[in-house]
Amino acid sequence: MSEHRHHPLAQRLETDPDSVERDLLKLVLTIVELVRQLMEKQALRRVDEGDLSEEQVESLGLGLMRLEEAMEDLKARYDLTTDDLNLDLGPLGTLLPGS
Repeated sequence: MSEHRHHPLAQRLETDPDSVERDLLKLVLTIVELVRQLMEKQALRRVDEGDLSEEQVESLGLGLMRLEEAMEDLKARYDLTTDDLNLDLGPLGTLLPGS
């Protein structure tokens, strides 16, 4: 019996470095996009309830806008779309709402 038997899992894990980097970035961006969307919904709820001063609304809006711009830049750099980040959770649907 050979000592170098191929285990199916080991074969699936062998990927090229560019693919690993892109897949890792895709996962990180997916999490950041989910958190960004949740923050945006929370901010809109607080604005609608009148919980924030005009200065806070302006600051929050600017922060969310900059985060969205950074996300768009990274997606463009790695040739990703928002649909690429929207993980399919099977019977639960997709991870990102509104995509």
